[in-house]
Amino acid sequence: MHMADALVSPAVAGTMYACSAIVAGYAVKKIKLEDDPKKIPTMGVMGAFVFATQMINFTIPGTGSSGHLCGGMLLSAVLGPYAGFLTMIGVLLVQGLFFADGGLLALGCNIWNMAFYGCFLGAGLLWKYAVRKGISKKKITVLSILGCVITLQLGAFSVTIETLASGITELPFAVFAGTMLPIHLAIGLVEGLITAAVLCFIYEARPEVLWIEDQKKIAGKENRLSFQKTLGILLGAFVVIGAGLSLFASSLPDGLEWSIGKVTGSSELAASGGIYGLADKVQSFTSFLPDYSFAGSSSASGTSVSGITGGVIVMALCFLVCMILKKHKKSK
Repeated sequence: MHMADALVSPAVAGTMYACSAIVAGYAVKKIKLEDDPKKIPTMGVMGAFVFATQMINFTIPGTGSSGHLCGGMLLSAVLGPYAGFLTMIGVLLVQGLFFADGGLLALGCNIWNMAFYGCFLGAGLLWKYAVRKGISKKKITVLSILGCVITLQLGAFSVTIETLASGITELPFAVFAGTMLPIHLAIGLVEGLITAAVLCFIYEARPEVLWIEDQKKIAGKENRLSFQKTLGILLGAFVVIGAGLSLFASSLPDGLEWSIGKVTGSSELAASGGIYGLADKVQSFTSFLPDYSFAGSSSASGTSVSGITGGVIVMALCFLVCMILKKHKKSK
């Protein structure tokens, strides 16, 4: 659901940048109040894991479309909404800057559509209050599917609203929304199942890793693995997914591209000149692995290198941000 710059006007792009920045600032403020040394490595590993899983587009049978994990609900069910939101920003920033996945002008929109709803509504609201009275694998599964479906629908609808407000395309709102919402309903169901599988693994391995405000609710649950081993398995999964499974991703257009194609007959829209040209030049300069491949090459190794490189950059970025916040907190 990464929006391209051609869908948004500068005014809408600036507005969504401001909205996302305000929420990010609030998240930073809340993170500074936390004192959990385990959160830093967890953010890095989970950020790399989500980056890798987003590379795997899965086919939606009978549609000619594909979808991929957004990850906001997954991240925040582990990290909490504030750390989850900042980690998602890191994932989307790395994707846009270094892999040309999503427009730089539209980055504020993508953060809002893909991170805000999943982190603050899916986990910060739905997950938070549903697990207050206890948690089980059945509850995790139901919450994961419900949360991913709802938040992905909100994100898809926001794409159509932002496109409508921009007024720079000929996409008719009703038809565009009527195409976007059903396909992202199917994508949300698959994302929910993937999210449930990962969270159930963590619950069985080390339930205390999950974001549950009242840890007494899991006090009787046995820790089958140590914290280090649990993160180690997730880190290993990132490597396997990024370097290996990413090679088998569906080549079909994702839900947004497919919807645009259904409405216009072309899966891509173009915009040039002015700020669009500037954003394109910046992205062309910074994206050393455009579209997750070596420039000018169709070698599969480019995908594997992209999966590992991107995850490592996200991990390093999370560590860097956490260290800066920690140092700033101590200096105050």
